[in-house]
Amino acid sequence: MLTRLKVHGFKNLIAADVSFGPFTCIGGANGVGKSNLFDAILFLSALADKPLMESALSVRSEGGRSGDIRNIFHRIAGHTEQQIGFEAEMLVPRQGTDDLGQEAKASMTFLRYELVLELAPHGLTIRKETLHHITKGEARRHLPFPHSRAWRESVVDGRRTAPYISTEVVGDKTYIKLHMDGGGDYLGGGKPRPHLAERLPRTVLSNATNAAESPTVVLARREMQSWRLLQLEPSALRAPDAYNAPNSMETNGAHLPATLARLAKWRGANRATHELAGGFGSENHKEAVYASIANRLAELIDDVHSIRVEADDSRETLKLMLCDRAGTEHEARSLSDGTLRFLALAILESDPLASGVLCLEEPENGIHPQRIPAMLSLLHDLATNSREAIADTPLRQVIVNTHSPAVVAQVDEDDLLMVAPEITMRAGHRCVKPVFRWLEENWRARVRPDISPLSTGLVLSYLNPVEPVGSEAHRRQRRRRVVDRPQLQGRLFAR
Repeated sequence: MLTRLKVHGFKNLIAADVSFGPFTCIGGANGVGKSNLFDAILFLSALADKPLMESALSVRSEGGRSGDIRNIFHRIAGHTEQQIGFEAEMLVPRQGTDDLGQEAKASMTFLRYELVLELAPHGLTIRKETLHHITKGEARRHLPFPHSRAWRESVVDGRRTAPYISTEVVGDKTYIKLHMDGGGDYLGGGKPRPHLAERLPRTVLSNATNAAESPTVVLARREMQSWRLLQLEPSALRAPDAYNAPNSMETNGAHLPATLARLAKWRGANRATHELAGGFGSENHKEAVYASIANRLAELIDDVHSIRVEADDSRETLKLMLCDRAGTEHEARSLSDGTLRFLALAILESDPLASGVLCLEEPENGIHPQRIPAMLSLLHDLATNSREAIADTPLRQVIVNTHSPAVVAQVDEDDLLMVAPEITMRAGHRCVKPVFRWLEENWRARVRPDISPLSTGLVLSYLNPVEPVGSEAHRRQRRRRVVDRPQLQGRLFAR
């Protein structure tokens, strides 16, 4: 779970400082910088898994993927920022596995990761990389969003005095040190391993693959690898799955039938024997899983009676089937894009293996405005419940962005961030940077008392984008708008 992110010098983000709760909705006009914040999160995730250059080239630009790494640096009037800085505070899993399947257990689960990258003639160079712990005593101050003590104590665990990764400058050389925390079982001892920064092709964190040497760094890497952007594609959502297909949903929505089959504890390798994934489950359990997801889907779409996964032994494929209230079954390929998106989110909500940070852009796309409250409820329920201790439920976080006034109007007050442009000076030039603001009396005010809350005028103008009768923009129009009808005016604006 990503609880706070500071970004400087990445695209148009200058001194950005954003605190997140379990569910966060970021609203703002097009082009103001909402997507750049998501790109920063995804860039950090890529850096935990891939080399520096590959990660930088994976960042999207206005025309798609870019072949110039300078595009990820802040630029103004021909001047390119030379450094990008990140600082991320995160909750990591208490245990997990490394790349070889060896068990890792974190010595501390609340961590702060810092990374500074510099633009060099040959590509990117690491100027600073650190990974420190945040103590239990500091946890309450660093988790300012509403939560219970039981929840905090269930996610913040362990103790540590030394850093996990540190940076040391000796003369004109910079060294990134990986500190061991494997305890007495590690035969190599506890001395930190120095790495010359200018020669590093990737972050030290991304190279931590041995659970015996650095279990906490391994789990920090696992956490950052789980930060994903959901871009649900209709073609992927409609596709059937082979019996041996991966049984976890991809970020594009692929493997929906296999994921649902796993949740129902049935992989359908043989319909007669009902082979099960992870042990044999009852028919009642399978039907209960199907019913739970169908009921959730019915909150969003009227004509839903049931769902199931059909196994085709002749083709060795799994197909997702939806039955309407008239008793007619439909394959996934015949369902609407909106229905498939809802179904994917409902399955994700039920999946105990779906953890980490889930980013979603403009979730209102393809949805009737009357369904927005139900959609927001589903997204909110996808996230961890910070009022209850974590047991078998996943630590899952949801961050969405939107430009829709209908979404902003109906999201919970504590969950809303608005992005507003602000003029600043960089390299002697005026430039526009995004500033993240919140409503008055929001919990984020305790974190950033120096940031002014959203003005009432800004909120009103955003929630009511319709130009009033008599305004200059209205007078320029040659035709009467629907909203201008006398029968509607009084009823619309009397509420």
